Amino acid sequence: MDLEKRYQELSSTITKEHSEVFKLLSMDELQKALDIIKKTEKIFVFAAGREGISLRGFAMRLAHLGKKVYWVFDDTTIGITPGDLYITSEGSGEVGSFDYYLTKVKQAGGNVLMFTGNPDGAHVKKYADYTVFVKATAYLAHRTDVIPTVQMMGNQYEQHLYMLCDIMIMLLTEELGLTYNDLEARHRNVE
Repeated sequence: MDLEKRYQELSSTITKEHSEVFKLLSMDELQKALDIIKKTEKIFVFAAGREGISLRGFAMRLAHLGKKVYWVFDDTTIGITPGDLYITSEGSGEVGSFDYYLTKVKQAGGNVLMFTGNPDGAHVKKYADYTVFVKATAYLAHRTDVIPTVQMMGNQYEQHLYMLCDIMIMLLTEELGLTYNDLEARHRNVE
């Protein structure tokens, strides 16, 4: 195998895949997500596995924006109250254990913003107040209206979620009239 050639082929293909996913994002869904984040004081974030890794980065940046942000299973997380926002990601829209969490969020009066690769998923339809359909190939989503991938399992969706969330932070920074220096001033300084 010619390593350099194969590396260039894969990196070029993956870059093109993400470019196509970016083009397909609904600006209406994006704006609604940005608007609810802007107006909500307390935000709770949770997702599992690699989607969780993507959303942990988002939670950190939301805190840098000045939001009160809680990762749901951290020991210092407080209770959800009416009007709070719960942000999650379900690539398939049907992660079994999430039914319990989402039920609790709704019982507490929280709003749900769900990133998904399957807007027809049972949890999306049942719980999501705001949906962002990421048209990338998500693990177990089995859709034909998303960008196909050479990657394994849900890699494309998970990678794209991370990049999309970073772009959302950039947009929120602009819409809130903040600067990157404002965000950096809130960066953890005990490290």
